[in-house]
Amino acid sequence: MKIEDYANFEPKFDLFEYFQGNTRGWGMFQDRGGALKRQFVVDIKGEVSPNGELVMTEDFVWNDGEKSQRVWRIRKQDAHRYSGRAADVVGEAKGVANGNALNWQYDLKLPVDGKVWQVSFDDWMFLQPDGVLLNRAKMSKFGLTLGEVTIAFQKR
Repeated sequence: MKIEDYANFEPKFDLFEYFQGNTRGWGMFQDRGGALKRQFVVDIKGEVSPNGELVMTEDFVWNDGEKSQRVWRIRKQDAHRYSGRAADVVGEAKGVANGNALNWQYDLKLPVDGKVWQVSFDDWMFLQPDGVLLNRAKMSKFGLTLGEVTIAFQKR
């Protein structure tokens, strides 16, 4: 897929506009065979800081009772490009938007059974009518797909 393929799709997606305020997401992780492994709800609070960063605080509650938090600091580079950082992100995340779509790529330090794996995420987000945002992310390590995360977001 190429981000340019979505240039004429509506509604237009603006990452800063969409995630300012309160948003809720419902998601699941499936392994590479498609088996459902975990589900979660994520509540997101987004604010634009005085220096122009979108600060997104994500609070996750997993179906096994685990709770976790990630705080993103995202900068708009130009009309189509974004960069972001978070404590568990290795280096800098890169995003490119066009039309109703955003492709967001980053490496994440993921705790697994007492160890920390560095995994790569390739997220594709598509804004739908009525403010629903669909997100599909492939998670991989050494180029091998480990699984997929699917999330549906709704503004609160």
